[in-house]
Amino acid sequence: MKDDQFKAWEITRAKGKLNFFLISGVLSYGLPMFIMMAFMNKPFADGFISKAAIIHCVVWPIAGFLFGVIMWYVTEHKYKKELACRS
Repeated sequence: MKDDQFKAWEITRAKGKLNFFLISGVLSYGLPMFIMMAFMNKPFADGFISKAAIIHCVVWPIAGFLFGVIMWYVTEHKYKKELACRS
């Protein structure tokens, strides 16, 4: 982990897990995927309360949240490994 990445992660982790899950997961991954898949799969073609639309509205925010959780723990592992090397 580079020094600038190390310092950036210290700032990010100080803001907390939930903030990271929501910002980096739901907003930075889930929302763009929601929009891209809406154009590609057209889940709203039959209306906003169709089965496909409801699934689409549920799946992508959850996927974004899970992406944020995974990225948190992957980056936290790298951070702790780097912290041990620097000590």
